[in-house]
Amino acid sequence: MTHPNTVTRAEWLEARRALLEQEKAHTKQKDEITKARMALPRVLLEKEYVFETEGGEVQLADLFKSRSQLIVYHFMYGPEWKAGCVSCSFWADSFNGLAPHLAERDTAFVAVSSAPMSMITSFKKRMGWDFEWVSSRPNTFNADFNVGFYPDRPDDSPMMYNFKEIEAAQMDEMHGTSVFAKGGDGSIYHTYSTYGRGLDITNAAYAYLDMTPAGRNEPSSGNPMAWVKHHDAY
Repeated sequence: MTHPNTVTRAEWLEARRALLEQEKAHTKQKDEITKARMALPRVLLEKEYVFETEGGEVQLADLFKSRSQLIVYHFMYGPEWKAGCVSCSFWADSFNGLAPHLAERDTAFVAVSSAPMSMITSFKKRMGWDFEWVSSRPNTFNADFNVGFYPDRPDDSPMMYNFKEIEAAQMDEMHGTSVFAKGGDGSIYHTYSTYGRGLDITNAAYAYLDMTPAGRNEPSSGNPMAWVKHHDAY
């Protein structure tokens, strides 16, 4: 880490005020992007999806509970995996406590993985998480929303991740977030999805690290997140 210059309080204040103007411009730009995101067109879902929960099978509509909006975190955890994805777990450490705040804004939240419910329940207990987490096994939800790349994909459509066609996936599952809305007649619409670094804004640890002099302090080559572990493994 290269240390910045040491200056007087007055000099620091001048530099901080200059940075504040950049931060304000960034906030205004972010607000405009949020408006554009809210104005995106939507796609009517015609396929029905059944999920496994701790209480039995439910449909996608049930995951909304009494809300009109649903946020889904696509958590990488497959049937053959020994544990949930380390990076996804890094994100999930920010999820506890979200539900009541989102519910107040008419929004439900759920994580979805292809691992069976027994594996999800066990790993969730190990991590000490209380957010809702369900299994998409054996439906095509993950593949349909471009986070599942399995040998038995349901059709010959090209594989896509982050809105680009890919010849091969790095793993059989990738992470992302998708958003859905329910109409007054019960119809469900896909309104938004984001993948890769589009999820950075939802990671509390990264948000705080970005305020520090060292920042994330990750390597510029290779896997920048190689340092991340499950929170009980540090």
